[in-house]
Amino acid sequence: MPTNDKPVNGQDNPPFFDQTPLPPVLELDKHGARRLARLRGAWKESWQEGGFLYQRWEEVFQARHGSWHEIANWIKATGLLVGICLIVITVDTAGDIASAALKELSAAPATGAGDGSGLWGTVDHPIRVFLADQATHLSVAPAALYAFWQLTGLTGLIGGFLGNAGARIVWALFGIGSLAMIWSASPTGGRAAATGLAALMWALASIFALRGLTLRPIVHNHPPQYQFNPTFHLHATIPTPAGDDFNDKPDNIHPLQR
Repeated sequence: MPTNDKPVNGQDNPPFFDQTPLPPVLELDKHGARRLARLRGAWKESWQEGGFLYQRWEEVFQARHGSWHEIANWIKATGLLVGICLIVITVDTAGDIASAALKELSAAPATGAGDGSGLWGTVDHPIRVFLADQATHLSVAPAALYAFWQLTGLTGLIGGFLGNAGARIVWALFGIGSLAMIWSASPTGGRAAATGLAALMWALASIFALRGLTLRPIVHNHPPQYQFNPTFHLHATIPTPAGDDFNDKPDNIHPLQR
């Protein structure tokens, strides 16, 4: 295709298609490269001494050796937020596990120690019978009641061994309730023996659950922080004689004569 372009200063003009603007894709690539260069510059500048990230890193480094009041507020807020999230996740997971365990226990039949033979069967069988009779009037399986009774006793035993006051109260109520159930569901002829045997077992287990418990009052003899020592300051003012009163001799003094 012929062109009408004329030479300028002895040089031919470039063809028309060489003077067309760049495609939009190339223009976007240029803008992206400029933005990336600016981001890299801002990143390097923030890590220089006095920069934003440099100061935050210094605060994190100083927090390892400082007290709670010396830690930066943003570190405290971040730590509290992470702790709350962990607690929520832990509670949610524990709730799912407990719910699944209770469903399995509710569906499980009440088996084991059903004949009441042996020492443990003498104590455990009346409790199973009592819970099974009560479960007929409730919308809960006997196995679930029995599992809850076991969990309550285990919690009171472990918590009481660790010195928790509430767990020791739970352990005391667990023992009283167990004795009442055994007395109610045991055969009439062996009711007293079964209840007494259960009381002895509960007393032996209380050695661990009530470890360190004493009925003696604890008296703390601490010296007083402030001691009061009363002192009296008497200020006596002696008047000073005026003139030459010390030099004046009294009239009633006479020299000794033989």
